[in-house]
Amino acid sequence: MRRVIPYLVLIVCLAALPYVAPALGQPALPSLVARVMIYAIAAASLNLALGFGGMVSFGHAAFFGIGNYVVGILYFHHAEGVPLFGFIPGTDQLLITIPVAILVSGLLALVIGALALRTGGVQFIMITLAFAQMLFAFFVSLKTYGGDDGIIVRNANTLFGIGLRDKTAVYFVILAVAILYFLWLNRVIGSSFGTMLAGIRQNEKRMMSLGIEPFRYKLFAFVLSGMGAGLAGALMAVFMRFVSPDTLAWTKSGELMIMIILGGVGTFVGPIFGAAAFIILQTYLASWTEHWQLVLGILLLVVVLGTKGGINGVFAHFRKRAA
Repeated sequence: MRRVIPYLVLIVCLAALPYVAPALGQPALPSLVARVMIYAIAAASLNLALGFGGMVSFGHAAFFGIGNYVVGILYFHHAEGVPLFGFIPGTDQLLITIPVAILVSGLLALVIGALALRTGGVQFIMITLAFAQMLFAFFVSLKTYGGDDGIIVRNANTLFGIGLRDKTAVYFVILAVAILYFLWLNRVIGSSFGTMLAGIRQNEKRMMSLGIEPFRYKLFAFVLSGMGAGLAGALMAVFMRFVSPDTLAWTKSGELMIMIILGGVGTFVGPIFGAAAFIILQTYLASWTEHWQLVLGILLLVVVLGTKGGINGVFAHFRKRAA
């Protein structure tokens, strides 16, 4: 119960935020926290592959962007009344767009992972990056879907007949999805599969000597990781009501990796801390100076060189001293 209570308190605070923030003179705070939750899902999905599986993917934006575009493309064909490929109808129903985004992202991760995991090290990094950049160039070239300009989702997705144009409604949808995702992720990490994945990360040859096939476990983890990123990308499209090829750019993969490093690689709550730190710093530093990346880079160096395990490591150190 001592481990569960802080999470319950956090959930209660997040649920009360849309009502408390305006009273505190911070009406934009729920939108900021919604973005943090979305990126926390995306960073945690990458952490499943990178931190727990030892797969340094620099092309995770491919799955984030595909999830983003699935929602946008389905809405586009729904608004135009023209089926995709001539037989797939468009839709703005959240209970359809989100699962389809997860499924398409998972299939893409299966294809990329099946090819990239036959290599390792720098080759694996470059292959994942190459796939992401190819998809980025592909969607930029699709003038039907806006090209560089992206897709504006003029009418928000609906859930049980409720339009998600209202920021409070979409905030609670994101909160509910984030809670469910992290509950699921906790089960995955704590399962026998998570134990196998950790063993493969630590010593792949030893696991092979025990008769365990690393490729199968790593591919499954990579697919789960891609599906999580696709979920985050779909939520971003629903929240922003805008789809952009920038979500597929290599810089987005770099941002997710920075979040993990800031929070703590290979930890459960690290991506949450990292996403919160990155989004908050990006938002407020950008309002102070156009050179906010320089300040963020210095802070990242301090975290990497001055802490063990990022922000989560700092908190763990203070908890240990307090005990």
